[in-house]
Amino acid sequence: MPPSSRSSETPAVHGERGSASLEFLTVGMILLVPLVYLILAMAAIQAGAFGVESAARQAARITAQQATGEADVAVQRAVRIALADYGVDPASATVVMSCDEGCAEPGTRVSVTVRATVALPLVPEALALTPLGSIPVEASATQTVSRFAGAGS
Repeated sequence: MPPSSRSSETPAVHGERGSASLEFLTVGMILLVPLVYLILAMAAIQAGAFGVESAARQAARITAQQATGEADVAVQRAVRIALADYGVDPASATVVMSCDEGCAEPGTRVSVTVRATVALPLVPEALALTPLGSIPVEASATQTVSRFAGAGS
C-alpha cells in the first residue's frame, strides 16, 4: 500500500508542533500580569475614594449634631475608623472643617473635606511615600445644623 500524502509531509511542519500553545501562554502572561495589576490598583484607589467619602460624610454629620468643643475628638475618631474600614492609612489623612459664621448656630452649613493618599499595591514602602507610588484622594461633605439644635438642653 502506498504511503498516504499525510505521512509524507515535510519534517519542518512536525518540528513546530506545540509551539502555538507556548506562544499563547507567553503572550497571555505578558497581557495578563499588567491587567491583574491594573485591577488591583483600581480596587485600591476605589477603596480609598469610598473611605474618604465615608469619613467626610460622618465627620460632617457629627459636627452638625455636636456643635460643641467635643466634636473635634469625635470627628477625628470617626475619620480614623472610616478610613481604617476601607484599608486607608489614617495617618496620611487630613481633615479640614469650615462653617458659615458660628458652627453652633441653627441653619449653619458645616463643610468637611478629607484628603488622604492611597498606596498602590505591590509598591515598596520607600516609593509608596512619593507621588510615584501613591494616589491622592479627596472628598467633601456638607451638613446643615438642625434648626432644633440645642433645643433639648
